[in-house]
Amino acid sequence: MRKIAALFTIAFLCAGLGLFQYFQQDASGAAEVSSPSGFKPKAGFEAAAFSLTGMDEKPYKLEQGNEDGKLMFVNFWASWCGPCEMEAADLQKLHENYGDVMTLYGVNSTNYDKERSARAFVEEHGLTFPILMDREGAVTKLYKVNTFPTSFLIDSNGVIRERINGVITYAEWERLIQKWTKSDA
Repeated sequence: MRKIAALFTIAFLCAGLGLFQYFQQDASGAAEVSSPSGFKPKAGFEAAAFSLTGMDEKPYKLEQGNEDGKLMFVNFWASWCGPCEMEAADLQKLHENYGDVMTLYGVNSTNYDKERSARAFVEEHGLTFPILMDREGAVTKLYKVNTFPTSFLIDSNGVIRERINGVITYAEWERLIQKWTKSDA
């Protein structure tokens, strides 16, 4: 009986130590977010700025307005998401065809995903645009993303122009990109 109590005590202490280390771990890769007052993640509202570490381990900062005058396309996704897989080829094609007028960022909602699976997804689909890792889920939560994929088109002034929940056709993406790049000019 004493051996069982001793084993239970040791297991309990190990679990406690594990939890302590989990909550004390270095916050590198944590998101920095800055949202304007009254921020709502929908068309017509100013986008919230955020910083995330990319899959390439480089820091990326998306600000409310961008200096290059490009449209910003931010796509929230997860590797287990069937519709995300359906649109992956279209996103890569949009990146290749519209990179001169638009910057595309994929935001992996890593807190709902497995990083290893996300990396395999990116490799399998040959994605070459920056993939940002929302490891803590702060940006996904800030933008109130609860369905995947969810995408935002943000103009050069930092205003959200479109919020798309789900998948749309390549032709519809082209129409929206052309619409908002013309109105930005």
